[in-house]
Amino acid sequence: MKRFSRAWFSLAIGATLISLAQAAHTQTPRPLALMPLPSSLTLQGGEFEIPSDLTIALASTDSERLRNAVMRFQKRLADKLGHPLTSHIITASAGTIILDIASDGEAVQGPDENESYKLTVTASSIAIHAPTTVGAIHALETLFQLVQPVNGTYSIPQVNIDDSPRFPWRGLMIDCGRHFEPIAVLKRNIDAMGAVKLNVFHWHLTEDQGFRIESKLFPKLTGKGSDGLFYTQDEARELVRYARARGIRVVPEFEMPGHSTAWLYAYPELASGTTPTGIRREFGVSDTAIDPTREATYHFIEQFLREMTTIFPDEYVHIGGDETPAPDWKTKPRIQAFMRAHHLRDNAALQAYFNQRVLAILTSLHRRMMGWDEILTPQLPKDVVVQSWRGIASLDAGARQGYSGVLSAPYYLDGMKPAEVHYLADPIPADTQLTAAEQKLILGGEVAMWGEHLNQHTIDSRIWPRTAAIAERFWSPQNVRDIPDMYRRLEIVSVELESLGTQHLTSEDAGLRDILRAEDISALRVFASAFEPVSFSERYQQQHTDQLTPLTTFVDAIRPDPPIRFHLELATQTFLGHPGSNDSQTSAARDQLQSFFTSVAASIPTVELEAENAPRLQPLKMRIEQLRALTSIGQQAIASLSSGTAAPSGWKQQSLARIADAQKPSAMVRCLFLPQLTDLVNAVQ
Repeated sequence: MKRFSRAWFSLAIGATLISLAQAAHTQTPRPLALMPLPSSLTLQGGEFEIPSDLTIALASTDSERLRNAVMRFQKRLADKLGHPLTSHIITASAGTIILDIASDGEAVQGPDENESYKLTVTASSIAIHAPTTVGAIHALETLFQLVQPVNGTYSIPQVNIDDSPRFPWRGLMIDCGRHFEPIAVLKRNIDAMGAVKLNVFHWHLTEDQGFRIESKLFPKLTGKGSDGLFYTQDEARELVRYARARGIRVVPEFEMPGHSTAWLYAYPELASGTTPTGIRREFGVSDTAIDPTREATYHFIEQFLREMTTIFPDEYVHIGGDETPAPDWKTKPRIQAFMRAHHLRDNAALQAYFNQRVLAILTSLHRRMMGWDEILTPQLPKDVVVQSWRGIASLDAGARQGYSGVLSAPYYLDGMKPAEVHYLADPIPADTQLTAAEQKLILGGEVAMWGEHLNQHTIDSRIWPRTAAIAERFWSPQNVRDIPDMYRRLEIVSVELESLGTQHLTSEDAGLRDILRAEDISALRVFASAFEPVSFSERYQQQHTDQLTPLTTFVDAIRPDPPIRFHLELATQTFLGHPGSNDSQTSAARDQLQSFFTSVAASIPTVELEAENAPRLQPLKMRIEQLRALTSIGQQAIASLSSGTAAPSGWKQQSLARIADAQKPSAMVRCLFLPQLTDLVNAVQ
């Protein structure tokens, strides 16, 4: 009976998800699943039937990078179709697929690289025209997304697409300083970046908790500052090549003068005074800082950066520059004397002096400096790029002063916000007060994936698929803002991303199996569907995490913004429109809500039993009791609304009190359906 009931739970929630998804599709019946949406797309009617024998013609440019991109496309296409494809890459002007590419592009890809393309699909052939190989790479990703099942087979709709990105800087930052991420993890995320047309991998390589890039000039940086977890120079060069093959730049970040405990533990002579006795395990802002008053500091930095330019060819180097309280700068007589001699009134002025010196080094190395908001001072030249973590106001302020900028504040994934919140945040919102010239200084945006609560097993579920939605914001026209359609396409693209190797979907089951130490997790999976993780700050406050905190608990297994959350939102809106109606959509929405509450409620007894022998489920005992009450409230609300009967006296107040109690912090997870449950309760007479 136990096995039967678990199977029933799994089937019930599966049916719920399917029916909710169908309802969402009914709301927005767009046929294509492209993400990001192209600038211009015209459907011609009809289909291109994919033959088993493809001739791919390179009409102009024939480069190794282009051929490799074509071969990756062929392999993925065969995997998608489920049968072998015979293909021939030839240098000619005619074929099944014709790529007319003007040039291979710049030797070192930069933000000015032309990424546009035109894609034409007719009944008999496919033509791609692009000024560069990067544009062709994007076109092949669009073509792959166009391949969809139709009447039991795969085909490609006949279309005309004329596409180019809205912003030249479309990035993803991964913090490898706080928790090291193996090269294989970074490669699969770079593959996913390419699939959604992101073009900058911002590699956060140094932190208080670890120095992650090998220096042969200064071997103690990794010898003492990395716990042995770092990237060799050969590995880093290979990753740069890997990214370039997919049209992605690699911008390294070396944090200075703050967030530098690992620097200073390895080389104490760089410290302003206080020297760390080890790598910092705690998270948060450190008091230690590099000494900006010694000439030896700049000699060290110049040698280090010169070495790094042999690994990272990109024009930009990120120096961090944020969160540097540096109390030693205020108290050390030697530093205070330096500040007086150079007419530097406070720490901010001393850091500006430091930034200018580092900028001069980078300029001599033919590199451009990039940093977080704190680097922005009137003394800095206008070719410095400012990355805004403080918000759109900070970004706009920089643009008004003539500085190029990249927006990150709304795209912090560790806030565990739903995709739609990130999706609607725009680097240049429709109501911007910037002039046309100032708007051109906004290069784009960058997703920020900070690493306090990540490891190689959980990172994918924190990045994907939400980052795909943000990628559309950076690429597509500003007026592309249809939330239901975004979620419809996101579910399809999410599965496509896993075919590239990401583990954002499978990692949840793996984590739940590890918690139970069992293969059968059907009940726990249903139970988990009612929850999502709290934000970084909430978790840090509840758990007081540090670098050594195990990331193997329930909160680590479940993923943010699972599809069920938005499906419940849609179903609630539809049902509350006419709760007593027998209209087919209203009835379907009612059934979907009822199925969800019933399935989750039915999972609770089994999860209670499992928790007795699963210590990592013990912190969820309060959530289990709350969920029992909340699912009952949901079922009662639906019954009252469907029949048009009033609730018993005091029921509404008691129910809202239960919901309020469930909103309080517990077990580092939150019930994802509380807004919808609140709406249902408030609608009851």
